[in-house]
Amino acid sequence: MHRLSPRQTLKLAGFNNLTKSLSFNLYDFCVARNESERQSYIDYVSNRFHAKKITSVLTGICGIIEAEVLAVSDQNYEPWGASSMVLMSDSKGGGGGLPAMQVQSTSMHLDKSHICAHTYPDFHGGGTICSFRIDIDISTCGEISPLRALNFMFEKFDADVVVIDYSVRGFTRDLEGRRVYMDHQVKSIQDYVSPQILNDYFCVDLALHSDNIWQTKMLRMRQDTVSYFRDPVDPNSPEIKSYMDEINREMRGVLHMWPD
Repeated sequence: MHRLSPRQTLKLAGFNNLTKSLSFNLYDFCVARNESERQSYIDYVSNRFHAKKITSVLTGICGIIEAEVLAVSDQNYEPWGASSMVLMSDSKGGGGGLPAMQVQSTSMHLDKSHICAHTYPDFHGGGTICSFRIDIDISTCGEISPLRALNFMFEKFDADVVVIDYSVRGFTRDLEGRRVYMDHQVKSIQDYVSPQILNDYFCVDLALHSDNIWQTKMLRMRQDTVSYFRDPVDPNSPEIKSYMDEINREMRGVLHMWPD
């Protein structure tokens, strides 16, 4: 497989047909010591992560990666949960040195880019730990790089555990007709996350360079104890420290996919 050097410019024969997919799974955890605190967390999640607010984040991502919003669909569910989907186009036109009119018609014909998000609250009865997960999937074609949106998503969502998957699929062709399977350099997904954010997490990388697959798993290490409780608490009390041990066991279990 041909690999680009850091400063090498790739010249294509036509439209960039590579599909770049970014999957972003974020988990938020909370201690619910009684039904009142459980309901408080449910209300918090429902108000902060309803469909319209999620859509506003997705359209914000479009602005960051320089994509044009074509259509939006979102929905809230009962008793909780929401989904949003945004169809978008590559405002750069897909690259490849085509004439302006041909770029426009090709872009309109080949647009397959979209962002979708789904929320998955977990408020199971009888459990002390409540959690909330949001999955965001970005699939782009052309010159759009979804990796540019990572810091924005960290800013918009609280995340105790994060799983990020990135893959590049398909092929395009260079000026000499050779298949090209990758049009940019990726060593680690962490390279696209700001150092200030990374300082808060323990990170584990998986990289299958020959298959254009990367994964980074992240576990929050810098924790504000009081933020995990719906009511005011003394972070130094033995009881609260015991609850935090339970939170951390839950977080590690989700990160490593352990059973309960």
